[in-house]
Amino acid sequence: MTLRQAVETALKQNPDIALARLDEDKARQAVRISRSPFAPRLVVGSGLAYSNGFPMSIEGSAPSLVQANALTDIFNRQQSYVVAQAKEDSRGATIAATGKRDEVAYRTTSLYLDAERSARILELARKEAESLQKVLESVQAQVREGRALPLSEKTAAATVARARQAADLLEDDQAQSETALAMALGFSAEDRVRAVAEQRPAPALPKSQEEAINAALESNKDLRRLESQIISKGFEVKGEKAQRLPRVDLVAQYSLLATFNNYAQYFSKFQRNNGEIGLSIQWPLLAGTALGAEVAQSEADITHLKIDLNNTRNKIRSDLEQAYRTVRRSGTAAGVARLDLDAAREQISVYLAQMQEGRVTLRQVEEARVVENDKWMAFYDAQYASERARWAVLRLTGDLMGAVEALP
Repeated sequence: MTLRQAVETALKQNPDIALARLDEDKARQAVRISRSPFAPRLVVGSGLAYSNGFPMSIEGSAPSLVQANALTDIFNRQQSYVVAQAKEDSRGATIAATGKRDEVAYRTTSLYLDAERSARILELARKEAESLQKVLESVQAQVREGRALPLSEKTAAATVARARQAADLLEDDQAQSETALAMALGFSAEDRVRAVAEQRPAPALPKSQEEAINAALESNKDLRRLESQIISKGFEVKGEKAQRLPRVDLVAQYSLLATFNNYAQYFSKFQRNNGEIGLSIQWPLLAGTALGAEVAQSEADITHLKIDLNNTRNKIRSDLEQAYRTVRRSGTAAGVARLDLDAAREQISVYLAQMQEGRVTLRQVEEARVVENDKWMAFYDAQYASERARWAVLRLTGDLMGAVEALP
């Protein structure tokens, strides 16, 4: 897969995103649950019973053939704040789901770079082992001809063995990184996703470091989530304080009474169809000592969240400054590695020309190729460090997805 294909696949199949979506849907359903007291609730049933003597009540109602009870809240300030809190929690869940998408996209990008680097470094390590093998063969020929000591052969053989061992370790690293990438994309641990060898432009950064910091503080999902939690806790405090306010409910009831329950014998007037509608008003006079403690706990939670918010702002600024320093350092390192690589490649060209003239041996050429491979590895490491640092900046500023979508 290309980098863009890998990120798009992860956003569709990654299990962490699926879990975040479930939490988001659960928060939306919580809003509907919190609104239910303000919707009419109607219960229809029967209190059918045989009466012997005075007709007594069943669960507070007279025995009846049919009963219907309706109830809805008209004024319940505490529940209104519960609804507001549920809405804010739903908004926070949406922010968290979006933040999880950004997190998965960055993690996928990082794993993709690891897989791509492993494949390239492994290819260079194998070439280096081949060059060292040619050096060994040249040394063995010199030993047979008596132009080199047997110690040289043993040293060259040990060098070849170390190179092959390093290649085997790099092959294991490649398998591990490609498996990790596959799992991040929602595949099983038995699968492997290989990075396509592609030439892609380095992601563009904001014009200045200060602009990047301002963009991060405005769009960072962790900050938005903490702010949402503070607002939600504020509604919780208001709801707890609203327990002292009155509550008004609309109530209605209907009963179809039976003649065999002896109502006519004990009441001066009896009718079968009976109904009532009215208001249930409750005014709490003493809320108890727990209310003050609940409010104090919620306010302490708000203070805690505000401290976390301030710490997160500072961490974002610090992380961005460090990311920009890494970009500058890795860019300089890539430039130095490029100069070293150019020098090594030029040395190879010189040696090849001299070998045709008989002035340089094959052993010297292959040793120069080994040096060139080392320079290629250093160059790739610096290049990947620079690209990783750029993606880290874009993750903090919230521009990562836009940069991914701009890729070919």
